[in-house]
Amino acid sequence: MPTAREALLEAAHAALAVRPWPVVRMVDVAAAADVSRQTLYNEFGSKDGLARALLRHAADSYLAGVEGALGSAGATGDRLAATAAWTVRATRANALVRALLTGCWSERLPHPATLGPVRRPASAVPAQRRADAGAPTPADLLRQVGDRAVAALDEGRPPHEREALASTCELVLRLALSYALVPPPAGGPEDGVPLVRDVVERAAGAAP
Repeated sequence: MPTAREALLEAAHAALAVRPWPVVRMVDVAAAADVSRQTLYNEFGSKDGLARALLRHAADSYLAGVEGALGSAGATGDRLAATAAWTVRATRANALVRALLTGCWSERLPHPATLGPVRRPASAVPAQRRADAGAPTPADLLRQVGDRAVAALDEGRPPHEREALASTCELVLRLALSYALVPPPAGGPEDGVPLVRDVVERAAGAAP
C-alpha cells in the first residue's frame, strides 16, 4: 500500500498529465490521493514544494530504470542498448523526465527556475529536504548515468578503458535522446538500439 507521500505524488502526476501545472490545485491533489490538505502541506510545505518533489521523483525513477538496464544480462553493448531503450521509453512516457534530460520545458510543466525560494526552517520530512535541494540539470543527469555505467560495467578495466566507456555511455545517451526528441522515419527502429550496438562495437575500448 503506498504511503501518503507516494499517493500524493501519483495524484499530482496524474493531474499534470491532463492540466497545466499552473491550474493544478492542491485541494484536488489531496482529494485524489484521499488524504487531507493538511497532510499534503505537512509533506511538501507548498505547491512549489510539491513541484520540487515531483521533479526529484521523476529524476530518481529515471535513474532507477537506468540501474535496472545496466544490471540486466548480456555484454556491454546489450546493457548500454537496454539503457538507451529505457531512456527513450522514459522520455516519451514522462514529460518531466523528458524536460529534465533535455532542458526543454513546456509551459505546462513546473519549471525549476520559476519555483519560489525554499521555506525556512527546512522541512521535517527527509525526502522533502532532498527535493528542496533542487532538481538535477541535464548535465547532472548525464554525469550520473555515466557514473552508474562505469560502476556497473567496469569489470576491472584499466583507466583509459574506463574513460572510453564513460564517453561511449554519453554518446549512447545522446543518441537515445535524439530518438526521443525526433521520432525515426517510418520503418526505422523505435528506440535506437541497433545504432547503439553499432556505436558500442566501434568505440575504442568500450566493446566487451
